[in-house]
Amino acid sequence: MNILLLGSGGREHAFAWKIVQSPKCSRLFVAPGNAGTAEIAENVAISATDFDGLLQFILKEKIDLVVVGPEEPLVKGLVDFIRSKPETAKLPVVGPSKLGATLEGSKDFSKRFMHRNHIPTAAYETFTPDQIDQGLAYLERQSLPIVLKADGLAAGKGVLICQTLEEAKTALKEMLLDAKFGEASSKVVVEEFLTGIELSVFVATDGISYKILPEAKDYKRIGDGDTGLNTGGMGAVSPVTFADDEFMKKVEKRIVIPTIEGLAKENMDYKGFLFIGLMNKDGEPFVIEYNVRMGDPETEAVLPRIESDFLEMLLAIGTENLRQYQLKISPEYSTTVVMVSGGYPGSYTKGHPITLPEIVEHGVIFHAGTARNSEGDLINHGGRVIAVTANGGTLEEALKNTYTTVHSISWNQVYFRKDIGHDILKLKK
Repeated sequence: MNILLLGSGGREHAFAWKIVQSPKCSRLFVAPGNAGTAEIAENVAISATDFDGLLQFILKEKIDLVVVGPEEPLVKGLVDFIRSKPETAKLPVVGPSKLGATLEGSKDFSKRFMHRNHIPTAAYETFTPDQIDQGLAYLERQSLPIVLKADGLAAGKGVLICQTLEEAKTALKEMLLDAKFGEASSKVVVEEFLTGIELSVFVATDGISYKILPEAKDYKRIGDGDTGLNTGGMGAVSPVTFADDEFMKKVEKRIVIPTIEGLAKENMDYKGFLFIGLMNKDGEPFVIEYNVRMGDPETEAVLPRIESDFLEMLLAIGTENLRQYQLKISPEYSTTVVMVSGGYPGSYTKGHPITLPEIVEHGVIFHAGTARNSEGDLINHGGRVIAVTANGGTLEEALKNTYTTVHSISWNQVYFRKDIGHDILKLKK
């Protein structure tokens, strides 16, 4: 098979790493890819949102399967575009339609979907700029802290947790009236703050049947002890000990099944991955958000635990044959630590040469914001640069293996959290 994978982050490197392990893979192209995908696949200098360029490439290279990594092309309607062309109408694509992708593209849309399908989530109201007075009055009636979410895509930065009423009112005005997050905050969802412990549940679906993949917990804050600014993710752990069989049965019954049935009932063409951000509140699951693709860096922790052929799963999703697929999951722990450019998520400098170990004894190095300079040296080219993953029979062993490799990688101003998984180790005790 000739496969085209879209994206350029650590998630896509992990996808590529898993896809090329399949005997069914003839050629794998990654558009646009990064320095890591270039070592195991063929990078293509086409943006994931250049629909015409992608279509021409699909036809030229006789692509048999398209796998969409990031959310932006999905929200912009790539799947509908491919389906609308006679020559690619039947091409299997892993990713939902534009309507299905609105579950991530609009927080208000996804909350209304949950409400219609009786899926447990936090209480909320949505406001537009002309409803600013109603929004401010609503805030006065709520308990604190309170959550404000930009309705649209804001690169993971559009969620604010406000501790005081004054802070919440200022934030609502900035988002709605000053376009703090641009078009993304032309609507704002004001949501009840849920207490508990967060986790991510991943579901593969062909629109008819589904498979629940390994769950994970990610770490969003830049600083140890979950302090500082939010990021795209500083690390991940899978499995998570607080998601036991009883809890996961509740997740499947109350959230996964009603979601899949809701997609079908509302005629959302959905063949792809569904990332369900959950809160475990005293043993009860509540949905925080939907994403319409795999998470990053959770993917780098989840995929190494999948023992069955990943390409076969992708093909089964795209051809509505997922019911036949036998998913095999390793019982081992998998942990991921993300290494970032100093200064991230604020400003940082690019172009620093990266030193990697000649032999990686423990785990895998996934590239994210990497590139090659004119001399061919590997350099940092983004905020989140490298994700290191390792497995182990225990969480302690997996973390030890991961950090051993992390300490063998260096570049100027490199930064990483030193406490990934420590909260789960404390829970176990």
